[in-house]
Amino acid sequence: MASMLQPQIILLKEGTDTSQGKPQLVSNINACTAVADVVRTTLGPRGMDKLIHDEKGNTTISNDGATIMKLLDIIHPAAKILVDIAKSQDSEVGDGTTTVVLLAAEFLKEAKPFIEDGVHPQNLIRSYRTAGLLAIEKVKELAVSIEGKSLEEKKSLLAKCAATTLSSKLIGGEKDFFASMVVDAVLAIGNDDRLNMVGVKKVPGGTMRDSFLVDGVAFKKTFSYAGFEQQPKKFVNPKILLLNIELELKSEKENAEIRLSDPSQYQSIVDAEWNIIYDKLDKCVKSGAKIILSRLAIGDLATQYFADRDVFCAGRVTEEDLHRVAAATGGTIQTTVNNVIDEVLGSCEIFEERQVGNERFNIFSGCPLGQTATIVLRGGADQFIEEAERSLHDAIMIVRRAVKNSTVVAGGGAIDMEISRYLRQHARTIAGKSQLFINSYAKALEIIPRQLCDNAGFDATDVLNKLRQKHALPSGEGALYGVDINTGGIADSFANFVWEPAVVKINAINAATEAACLVLSVDETVKNPKSESAQGEAAASAMGGRGRGGAAFRGRGRGMRRR
Repeated sequence: MASMLQPQIILLKEGTDTSQGKPQLVSNINACTAVADVVRTTLGPRGMDKLIHDEKGNTTISNDGATIMKLLDIIHPAAKILVDIAKSQDSEVGDGTTTVVLLAAEFLKEAKPFIEDGVHPQNLIRSYRTAGLLAIEKVKELAVSIEGKSLEEKKSLLAKCAATTLSSKLIGGEKDFFASMVVDAVLAIGNDDRLNMVGVKKVPGGTMRDSFLVDGVAFKKTFSYAGFEQQPKKFVNPKILLLNIELELKSEKENAEIRLSDPSQYQSIVDAEWNIIYDKLDKCVKSGAKIILSRLAIGDLATQYFADRDVFCAGRVTEEDLHRVAAATGGTIQTTVNNVIDEVLGSCEIFEERQVGNERFNIFSGCPLGQTATIVLRGGADQFIEEAERSLHDAIMIVRRAVKNSTVVAGGGAIDMEISRYLRQHARTIAGKSQLFINSYAKALEIIPRQLCDNAGFDATDVLNKLRQKHALPSGEGALYGVDINTGGIADSFANFVWEPAVVKINAINAATEAACLVLSVDETVKNPKSESAQGEAAASAMGGRGRGGAAFRGRGRGMRRR
């Protein structure tokens, strides 16, 4: 009787939503699979694009896994993990974002039947981690180094890595044209790690083939005043002065007050203002600089003054462009025009203003330090140019990675099939349940070649059987065979120059395994929607109180007539 009268223990606030155990885990796996289904069709050279329309009315057409994941605005807590790994892959390596999401979802899909049969998730996690480490070791073993080659050879090898990345993008039709451009841009910035040293400028109009690379800096003509057209538009070996000050007459700040006893004193104040600005301009010209760029405004007076003295000036240059000019020309940005010495001036071989489409560009080429490059992109529609920029970002990241970690592996699903075969073989040497788990991990890796076939409209089962047979040859000659997108059969990916940096694969396997293990280790979700609504009510009542208070005392102190 006493046990029946024991009070019920209430641990969580009323209205708290808790779900736990096996159904919760299966639900999380289903959510992750649903997310992967969205980007599944974008994989590979024959991948489809997604058109995403957000709440602000902006339209984005993209093939890039990370961009799509960012724009999807996913609210499911477990599925958000896939968004995070796509972002991390994008920031770390640049490419392989769709691959990493697909792999993570496939690992979970393969784990689902085991979870439903009552296998403890920790056993799965342990086996997956082991399989992940073995897979990464195998990638490192299969990777081929491109170190020690001559510059020309290295260029062509890097161009092949860039072409592999670009083949799955919207600009895949012109991949060779853009691949060599990207390689030149990355090699131009040398060992500088800053990605913003490669500028990408977009000009609507023309065709993709009209895009060009400036070995230096290019930026759009800035806002200009009268007198700008009288300035020379081309210089050979000019000196360049970079400023961060305004060159115009400024009104006094903070309501400055001047008391005068004699009207003639007013003229002296006006003269002083003019003398200050003329003094600044005179010092700029005397420095010997022929090109003057400033982050702040250069007024109409200054523009005309420089035009009379055959000096080119541009005000309101964006900070990023100014820093890139400084890096390329060897100049230093000045915050004063006093004591401008030769050491702080930059230089370049040729400066010219050139018409690109309906925009005018200021172009600095033949820069001495040469640690920057600019790609000017042309194309029909704005969305198209935006997507081309995203594609080039991926290619630039890949080439940078390949320069730093100079090992490449065969693409086209070849490396995935080889790891899958190796793990299956290794699983046979293990006694116990983990043999099944490692086998399922190996099977999940086959999703990459399978999806490549599906997206290209080939018979995936048929192609995968051919690949399995080729990779199973005891001589190991089939290790480099992957899907041949052009014929629908199989081909030696390495010989066909379908390459990707080993670091892309290593990062993808690492991130996907970690994400799968993370989702598998969650067995309970606690959601407390009450607290959110409570905060909302509190805020509303506070606002209401303020409004009522205001209404009650309206009219006081306004000098209203007393009745």
